[in-house]
Amino acid sequence: MIEKFKTNILTENKVLKPFESVDKDLNDFLANDAKSYSSSLLATTYLIENKEETIAYFSLLNDRILMDEEEKSIWNRINRLIANRKRNKSYPAVKIGRLAVSKKYAKSGIGKDIISFVQYYYTDTQQKAGCRFIIVDAYQSALGFYEKMGFQYLTTKDKGQATRSMFFDLKKVAL
Repeated sequence: MIEKFKTNILTENKVLKPFESVDKDLNDFLANDAKSYSSSLLATTYLIENKEETIAYFSLLNDRILMDEEEKSIWNRINRLIANRKRNKSYPAVKIGRLAVSKKYAKSGIGKDIISFVQYYYTDTQQKAGCRFIIVDAYQSALGFYEKMGFQYLTTKDKGQATRSMFFDLKKVAL
């Protein structure tokens, strides 16, 4: 679906096209913070646009999964994904800092296409740096979406909170 639209990286000089999702926080980030995150080299925001409007956007930043001594069972599950001789106390990850689809295009498959794009981008043979996982702090309203996309919970400590930490193992889709 996203291949029907143009994907651009948000720059300081880019004039934003109209965008409105169902989430005020996500709308506010794009309108007021995304450019400064980009110019500060904290996150890169990708815009999916047509001629008139922004259809969706997502922001990516580097992060890591760090061992939590109190969550041994989850960490053991993650560690089993890694060969014994390569196991560490942390693993490289890309974080989807924000992902939003406009109201007009909600439930159209664009969110799924964005996740597929990120998966491919970080497993492509031209990968610029090692990255094993995708992580996200998912809003409660988006948990079902990420679960359907194969994400798992990173901790039980955030159960019932406004956001939950989740991860996806890129090895599942690696070329």
